[in-house]
Amino acid sequence: MDLTTTFAGTREKYRGKVGLLPTLGYFHEGHLALMDLLRERCDTLVVSLFVNPTQFGDEADFAAYPRDTERDARLAEGQSVDILFVPDLEEVYPVGQTTIVEVGGVSQEMEGRYRPGHFRGVATVVAKLFAGVQPDIALFGRKDAQQLAVLRAMVRDLRFPVSIIDAPLIREPDGFALSSRNVRLDPRARERALVLSRGLFQAAEQADAGERRAERLEATARRAMKGLEVDYATLASQDTMEPMAQLDRPAVLAVAAHVAGVRLIDNIAFDWRDGKLMPDRGLILSEPSRLGTLP
Repeated sequence: MDLTTTFAGTREKYRGKVGLLPTLGYFHEGHLALMDLLRERCDTLVVSLFVNPTQFGDEADFAAYPRDTERDARLAEGQSVDILFVPDLEEVYPVGQTTIVEVGGVSQEMEGRYRPGHFRGVATVVAKLFAGVQPDIALFGRKDAQQLAVLRAMVRDLRFPVSIIDAPLIREPDGFALSSRNVRLDPRARERALVLSRGLFQAAEQADAGERRAERLEATARRAMKGLEVDYATLASQDTMEPMAQLDRPAVLAVAAHVAGVRLIDNIAFDWRDGKLMPDRGLILSEPSRLGTLP
């Protein structure tokens, strides 16, 4: 595996079809599963590792984000990653930069309301990665459902020659969604946080039984999170992220809540196939995550 720090140095090492997995680092089993999935679809697998300051609205949250480049490099090499791209701040944000990328509409609801500027930072850094790395395909997980919709809109509108593919959300055996932020939860907080996925699973069971009213599905998710500081529990269109009154097309039931000072998000995607509703609860690990803990 090659470790690169510049866009030009990264492009020099390509062969064939190039796949990009953008990450913030501190890899867990979810990241490794995404690497495996992308490995099957490209000749050169590039994983970028950059904790992007412009997508963090809270400086304390940015400072607390877990980092360990040496650890991540070992894990990436074990997944047959060809290139681990670890740029410094100046490579991504040149001194004097004045350009930003902002995607309207799809970025306004949910995360857009509670994290002003977040998607501006995400769109800007991913646009830079697409322009500098020049991948043929890029992979993003369904864990960040609204981010996925924002980036698809950006690729469509700016005509980036990149195909975006999505991958399932990865969960612990008890249903808890994997996230690098989970390392900041102590055992008690971790147990409290389980109500996010439990509420979503209960709403999915309601939908399986025929419930289509958004207010009922959202209420189920909220009821499970009683006692937490909840930002939202919203049923929204997968494409536009606009709130829906009825579950009558592809949608996502997304939640965000704070547990012991850590902000967590989770969702259930509702796909439709041949007129049949298909809730996507994600992929559940057979054994507990070993990587999602601090040493």
